[in-house]
Amino acid sequence: MGKPVPVVGLAGYSGAGKTTFLEKLIIELKGRGYRIGVIKHTHHNVEFDQPGKDAWRHARAGADFVALAAPGGYSLFKKTDGDPGPGVLISMAGELDLIIVEGYKKENWPKIEVFYRLGTAERLDVPENELLAVVSDAPYLTTAPRFALDDAAGVADHIEQAVLRKIR
Repeated sequence: MGKPVPVVGLAGYSGAGKTTFLEKLIIELKGRGYRIGVIKHTHHNVEFDQPGKDAWRHARAGADFVALAAPGGYSLFKKTDGDPGPGVLISMAGELDLIIVEGYKKENWPKIEVFYRLGTAERLDVPENELLAVVSDAPYLTTAPRFALDDAAGVADHIEQAVLRKIR
């Protein structure tokens, strides 16, 4: 069995710019040759596959496990009792260099906080010892490095230095 895949959380309120920033960060890390996984946790019910398609119909009919396989990839649906913890999903990720998790904010792993855009005063309360970096267009007092919302390269450099080089 290989080394555990390092996990970095991405935290912030809805509308803070997490998704846009994460897209840029994925592109930057992929450009550097890393294999990146993303886990998105939501408290909302979501549809599996496209409504009306076979896998969707199978899941709606009550199947406990549905796999949709196609050239280039697959999707899985598995019924669970309650909300699956991040460990379940991380264990299925396979051969990756880094997993970025959006959600599961109470988990104890390094986090990048996209805490607000200029003019928005609300931010999460990420413990300082878990704060890997802050991504914001406004100042914030912290010992963690702060990066602009468009500085995916700077955050990727920091992840390489603080997380990825520790495991190589």
